[in-house]
Amino acid sequence: MKRANIDASQMELTDKVVNIKRVSKTTKGGKTIRFTALVVVGDSNGHVGAGLGKASEVPEAIRKGREDAVKNIVSVALDENGSISHDYVGEYGSAQVLLKKSPEGTGIIAGGPARTVCELAGVRNIRTKSLGSNNKQNVVLATLEGLSQLRSPEEVAARRGKDVADLKG
Repeated sequence: MKRANIDASQMELTDKVVNIKRVSKTTKGGKTIRFTALVVVGDSNGHVGAGLGKASEVPEAIRKGREDAVKNIVSVALDENGSISHDYVGEYGSAQVLLKKSPEGTGIIAGGPARTVCELAGVRNIRTKSLGSNNKQNVVLATLEGLSQLRSPEEVAARRGKDVADLKG
């Protein structure tokens, strides 16, 4: 994933809790219960991040997850329709998420974890399909990986030393 060189303190970030897991560990002194929170943050303008927080209380786990997500913000290349510039398959672990470019008016067609990432990234028109694992954490990270790997036509043209018109022709 390419991390964005962005100062997160200058952005209006909103966060959503995707998943809270209750984890118990058995020791000789009894059971200890902890919580794990998966949090996604974004500015709805092409920047999104995900983080994991672990603590003995839920609010503390959410706070830690938000802090981790802010550290892992990536930038997303969006086109003029609020969609992605090309189709891509994001992979993380055994989870794969197919991201498909969509025309204006399609909306966000995605399952729960992928939908949250797309909404907070500012994507308005996209179709996604979760392939492989349906583990929420892996689906979020696969979606994030896919969105961060996208390149705008301008980036591709500059990299190849061509005009944008030559690429589309």
